[in-house]
Amino acid sequence: MAASPGSPGSSAAASARLEVADEVGAAVRDGRPVVALESTIIAHGLPRPRNLEVALALERSLRERDVVPATIAVLGGVARVGLDRGALERIAGGEAAGVAKLGLRDLAPAAALGATGATTVSATAHLAALAGVRVFATGGLGGVHPRAAASFDESADLMALARTPIIVVASGVKSILDVGATLERLETLGVTVLGFATDRFPGFVLADAGFAVPWSVSTPEQVAAAAEAALGLRAPGAILVANPVPAAAALEADEHARALETGLQLAAARGIEGKAVTPFLLEHLHRETEGRSLEANVALALANAELAGAIAAAWAARA
Repeated sequence: MAASPGSPGSSAAASARLEVADEVGAAVRDGRPVVALESTIIAHGLPRPRNLEVALALERSLRERDVVPATIAVLGGVARVGLDRGALERIAGGEAAGVAKLGLRDLAPAAALGATGATTVSATAHLAALAGVRVFATGGLGGVHPRAAASFDESADLMALARTPIIVVASGVKSILDVGATLERLETLGVTVLGFATDRFPGFVLADAGFAVPWSVSTPEQVAAAAEAALGLRAPGAILVANPVPAAAALEADEHARALETGLQLAAARGIEGKAVTPFLLEHLHRETEGRSLEANVALALANAELAGAIAAAWAARA
C-alpha cells in the first residue's frame, strides 16, 4: 500500500514514490517493533544463492522475536519498505538481473527512470525514517577510505546518518576503511556512537578496529533511553550502535591487515577506484581468508538483526 495519511510519506508526491507494506505500515501505526534491513547485502554483498538464504534468515530471525522486518529496495522506480518473497528473489538476482546499487543521491533518478535497485545504508536509513521506522540493522557502515586525503573518497553513509533520526545497529565500519578518520568524521557530524557491551569500536569482521568508543551501553533498554533523550533534546542525527562481530566468527587482525594491504596494492595496479574499490577489496579479502570473511559477514548481519529487534522492542515498550 502507499504511505498512509499522517505518516512521514503522506504527501501525494511521496506516496507515488514510496510504498509501505501493509504489515509494516500497521506495525508503525500501532507502535509495534519494526526493523529496517538494507538490500545491498542481498544484491551485491553475498554470492548467489547464499544471498537469498541470508535475506530470508534475517527476516525469519526478527519474526521469531515478534518484530516486523522491513527490507527496503527500489523496484520499478518505487521505493518499497517491506518486500515479499518475489521481490526478495528479484533483488537477489543482483547485477545480472539489472539491480543497481542505490545510495541516497540515486533515489530520485531511479524513481524518475523506473529503475530497480538495492539500497545502501544511506538510502535505506532515509527511506526507513520516511516510513516511520526507527531502527535499522546492517552489516558494516561505509566511511572514509584509505588515502582519502587525495581522493576525497568518503561514503555518503556518514552524511546521511548526520541528518537522519534513526537507530542504526552495525558492526562498526567496514574493515577496509580508515577507521580512525571515519570516527573523527562521525564526531564532526554529530553522530552519536554507542558500543554495545564493548568499549572498543569494531571494524566489520574485526571485533576491535583499534579505537575506543566514546560511550558504552549494555542493554537494549539503554539504547532506547538514549534515543528517547535524543528526540527530547532535538539532536538531529542517528545513533550508531556498534555491535562487534561474534567472537567465534571474527578474523585475526594480522591476517586481515596482510590481506588488505595486498588488496590495496592490486586495486592501485589495476586502476580500480571510486565505488568499485569496496567490492573489489571485499572479494579479495574473501579469497585471501578462504571464505572466512564471508562467514563473518553473515554471522555479524544475523547478530545485528537480533540486537536491532531487541532495541525495537525496548523502544516500543517506552511508547
